[in-house]
Amino acid sequence: MSNKRIEDFKTSYIDAKPSISVHRAVAFTASYKNTEGESVIIRRAKAFQAVCKSIPVTIFDKELIVGAVGEFLKSGVICPEYSWKWVDEEMDSFASRDQDSYHIDAAAKDTLRKEIFPYWKGKSLEETFLSRLNPETAKILVDTGIIDNDSKWRNAVGEITADYQDIIFKKGFGRLKEEALEHLQSLEPITAEALEKIDFYNAAILVCDGIIALARRYSDEAVAMAQRETDTLRKKELLEIARSCRNVPEHPPETFYEAIQTIWFTQLGSILSENSLALNLGRFDQYMYPYYSKDIKAGTITKEEAQELIEALWIKLSEWVWAISGNTAKFFAGYNAFQNLTVGGRTRDGRDATNDLSYMCLNATENVKTHQPGLSVRIHPDSPDEFLLAVCKLIRVGTGFPAVHNDKIGSEMLLAEGLSPEDARDWNNCGCVVPHFRKIGRWTSAVNINLAAALEYALNGGKSRITGEDMGLSEVSASVFKSYEEVKAAFYKQLAYLIKHSAIGSVTLQQIHAEMVPRPYISLLVDGCMEKGKDLSKGGAKYNLSPVFTGIGVADSANSLAAIKKLVFEDKKYTLAEINQALEADWEGYEEMRQAVLACPKYGNDDDYVDAIAVEITDFYYKEVRSYKDYFGTPFTSAFMGISNYIPAGSVIGATPDGRKAKTPLTEGVSPHAGTDLTSPTAAMRSVTKINHDVHSGGTLMNMKFAPELLKSERNLKNLASLIRAYFALGAFHVQFNVISTEVLRKAQEHPEDYRDLLVRVAGYSTQFVNLSREAQNAIIERTTYETM
Repeated sequence: MSNKRIEDFKTSYIDAKPSISVHRAVAFTASYKNTEGESVIIRRAKAFQAVCKSIPVTIFDKELIVGAVGEFLKSGVICPEYSWKWVDEEMDSFASRDQDSYHIDAAAKDTLRKEIFPYWKGKSLEETFLSRLNPETAKILVDTGIIDNDSKWRNAVGEITADYQDIIFKKGFGRLKEEALEHLQSLEPITAEALEKIDFYNAAILVCDGIIALARRYSDEAVAMAQRETDTLRKKELLEIARSCRNVPEHPPETFYEAIQTIWFTQLGSILSENSLALNLGRFDQYMYPYYSKDIKAGTITKEEAQELIEALWIKLSEWVWAISGNTAKFFAGYNAFQNLTVGGRTRDGRDATNDLSYMCLNATENVKTHQPGLSVRIHPDSPDEFLLAVCKLIRVGTGFPAVHNDKIGSEMLLAEGLSPEDARDWNNCGCVVPHFRKIGRWTSAVNINLAAALEYALNGGKSRITGEDMGLSEVSASVFKSYEEVKAAFYKQLAYLIKHSAIGSVTLQQIHAEMVPRPYISLLVDGCMEKGKDLSKGGAKYNLSPVFTGIGVADSANSLAAIKKLVFEDKKYTLAEINQALEADWEGYEEMRQAVLACPKYGNDDDYVDAIAVEITDFYYKEVRSYKDYFGTPFTSAFMGISNYIPAGSVIGATPDGRKAKTPLTEGVSPHAGTDLTSPTAAMRSVTKINHDVHSGGTLMNMKFAPELLKSERNLKNLASLIRAYFALGAFHVQFNVISTEVLRKAQEHPEDYRDLLVRVAGYSTQFVNLSREAQNAIIERTTYETM
């Protein structure tokens, strides 16, 4: 830690139990009861303002950055307007569930069931979506693990990058309110468009007043605490907190400290407005550097004081708990809110953008070892060797941070989506591994699509091997396939079917979100909405990109098709009927056949035999996804990224022709299947680089696991830096590393109390190992651990 204060913050953060606060739900619901008949966006704005004016104002011990989601140090909030049913069904077992458990007291449960849920019955986003969804789509989309989008109908969208550079730091919410008032003066309620704009601007005024009121309440509380404080230093700190909260976020910040506080208030407003994931902090080292440089030159802050504030923000970001259903938690395990922060890369005119804060952010992540923010770095050919070595040193620490991105490919992805060259160079990471920009509106995690399910249905007449239920297209038995091409065509037909229903579910949801849950606060953070007078949910952003469809199980599908191609149609060692019998038996009694399957070429070993199949699958996926358009008429976006989706996706799939056992995890992103990339890290990377990353603008993810001994020396670090540069030179987009021994992970499983702050990379994010289910822990342990480079 940088000092004792940060060490104490970290201890309190580790010790705190995630707890449910109901204050947001109470205030939001009371407001809605009083605004019946008013326009939806005005109702949401008034409800947000009511929340800001009534939730508890809590300043925790020794805090420098203030603002809390609820009364607990780790608070999660309930948003009944999105979904209340899962809370009602699950909250009696919140404390005992396997993944992401919460504490909720009896009084809170009583309040929810008696005061909140009765009002929202029949009015929630979830109920509306399920009532409109056609039965054929619902059968494979609702809590099945086949195609999953419940994070968009049980929760809000999130997935924005607040525009600090051009909006928040330049204007503050006070000036945003003035702009809304100015727009109103030019409008007459005589057209449908004008009426919608009038509602938008009136809503903007309400939410600006709300977030300003919340900050002033913190200012008043800090003054009251200062009057009671006997410690001279703490009294001075409280008075500075009070002064800062009177200025920001109403006005533009004037100092580095005020800028940090503004970031957290902006983040806090986003959480209170919709409790959503991937509220990204963007290019922190770029927009914060002018404040840092100015204060350092003026002597009003030291580097050590600035480092302390950064680390305090890191812990503050980690205290917020995203409250989600048990099903959602399987796909987003580990209390992770995906608040991504990006450093490095290039400036808007193409020069290297690395500065002092780039290094200080790396240091903060190493020092505090919290799971938030999700730290990403952008690397390009002119990135300083010193910076890349600093990145490698952080990788060596073993927290799974940072995620390392190819700057050039990220820009190319956004250029292909229609961004200007300057804006495309200014990209940041969103959530897991999605190239994003602060003037974009999009759903970056719209649907998870199970590729292994498509193969299972192709080989099993459209039926699930687990349940026997008809889930895919009813097709002929696998035994009638006469060639590998016929098998492949059947797989693609089933995959196309899943993609079609993913599009149906997404377009339906986009329409309902625009109708029911406009985003008046969030819309002020994204360029374009104020100018257009249009909510973000209705296409108000400068750039409106389509939702992202995430494919799960690339390696599993490629390995399975390779095994069928080789053993059935080339070597003629087995028939498809025999393979199917083995799969039905989950390989029990077919060990000789399973060993033959396991010996077939596997993706991740630089073997073109199977790698070419992976490329073909990903290319087909891209073209099929792009063949459908979203609610605004834009082709959908493909991705192969990873959250913890590969675990629940595998749990609903039977045995697969690559030798995988039933119900075991699939593969995340474009990584090789765990334990099958046996050649070398360079071979695994070469397999990954054969995929056309630049077209999958929703992001592609590669996970690697190194033994700690592999990175002990400075020479080892330089080798890793060279490996990353070579990997990116071949066109890959992303890589991240777990540097930890299997022995340590096993010990953490057996004695979690001794490893409470042990961070691991799950997929597109890191979280505390002990906060993962046993199944998720085992999936990480089973990954190939490289001991040589």
